[in-house]
Amino acid sequence: MNSLSLSLAADYKAITVLSPFDGSKVGEVADIPASSATTIVDTAISGALIAKDLPRHERARILEKAAFSVERDKDAFAKLIVAESGKTLKQARKEVLRCVNTLKLSAEEAKRNAGEVIPFDAYVGSESRQGWFTREPLGVIVAITPYNDPLNLVAHKLGPAIAGGNAVVLKPSELTPLSAIKLVDCLIDAGLPPVVVTVATGGAALGKALVAHRAVRMVSFTGGFVTGEQISRTAGLKKLAMDLGGNAPVIVMADCDLNETVDSCVSGAFWAAGQNCIGTQRILIEAPLYEAFKTRFVEKTSQLIVGNPADEQTDVGPMITEASAKHTEEVVNDSIAKGATLLFGNVRNGSLYSPTVLESVDRHCKLWCEEVFSPVVILQSVGSLEEALTLANEPDYSLHAGIFTSNLNVALKAAKRLEAGGVMINDSSDYRFDAMPFGGFKYGSMGREGVRFAYEDMTQPKVICINGVSGS
Repeated sequence: MNSLSLSLAADYKAITVLSPFDGSKVGEVADIPASSATTIVDTAISGALIAKDLPRHERARILEKAAFSVERDKDAFAKLIVAESGKTLKQARKEVLRCVNTLKLSAEEAKRNAGEVIPFDAYVGSESRQGWFTREPLGVIVAITPYNDPLNLVAHKLGPAIAGGNAVVLKPSELTPLSAIKLVDCLIDAGLPPVVVTVATGGAALGKALVAHRAVRMVSFTGGFVTGEQISRTAGLKKLAMDLGGNAPVIVMADCDLNETVDSCVSGAFWAAGQNCIGTQRILIEAPLYEAFKTRFVEKTSQLIVGNPADEQTDVGPMITEASAKHTEEVVNDSIAKGATLLFGNVRNGSLYSPTVLESVDRHCKLWCEEVFSPVVILQSVGSLEEALTLANEPDYSLHAGIFTSNLNVALKAAKRLEAGGVMINDSSDYRFDAMPFGGFKYGSMGREGVRFAYEDMTQPKVICINGVSGS
């Protein structure tokens, strides 16, 4: 029996998964109550004992075989992502391929990152000692994933955790749990003992109970700041890794390649209907280029096709719910009421919200200060690089930033001064390669994803030291 069947077999109420585009039923999962958290974690504890004893080559084999299965079934995975999350088909296909890459990277990490020799004789008084450290599993990890990348962000937690010999309680978003369950099925089919990953579908109360459980050694969370703060208050003494929100600035200098910059920024702002924590939100354009950039940017934005995400031609699909689209509309209207100029968009049809471009946004508006997580972007003229850097660094948190320029010195100066977890030069803020360290700066900084870095967070060093070994 696969994980989905197990989830539905229990005597629980059901969560109905709905299409964000038309509200049709995509599937059902169990709405597991908070009272079941102890049973779930007990299962994971038994899984942790099994996971720890899996040889590294076996962990790698399972991850590689699962990657092969996901790649083989890429069309089915892509269609499921489209159905439950509203991502467009071309975006969903890219996410599936990234998931394959994440699993393969995890397989490699299982084989190579086992520890190091420690040079004890480098220190006076330790000449008679030699030894090493290993990387040991933490035990039970609770992984809580969001709706915007329902497959690859799950892989970013499961892959490194399995590579490190841990058991995982996976709580996917109740809005998009089906892709996660299908991935877990691939892992089990590849030979992963079922108790190593337990899928726990349910609401916030279940998540809170899992996070609070004393036997859980780490919580890996991707989501918003409010939930992240609640988790940190609830968790107690355990490791926390959080990929929280962003408000990505992109600086555009007058010496950039205009057409390439506009194309990249349009993609960065409106990919996945803007539901992207590293999506471009504020574009800070050097004054001599501002009008030309604005004209070209609005023109390219107006050419985007908004509609059915299952259509091959669609560029921008629906937001995750109609309520999310309504909230975006309200935030934009508030900014306009406070003096912002609407250059394009702000049209809503149910959960579809058109790509929206504004300028002259008040710097005290939510749209400037907070993560918008919507297909909305702000254009702002700046007089100098110094002004752009000051504006870029205003928020209390950040993930990625970008700069477009043909001057290497300017690019490197900006890279040094921008307060962000990643600085993309001549790329929009939303570029991410699954092997690189990924996480926030300032208030949003708590751990790093990226397979190697997550693997190291999900393991702990154990030192082995042998005394009395003669070198003669």
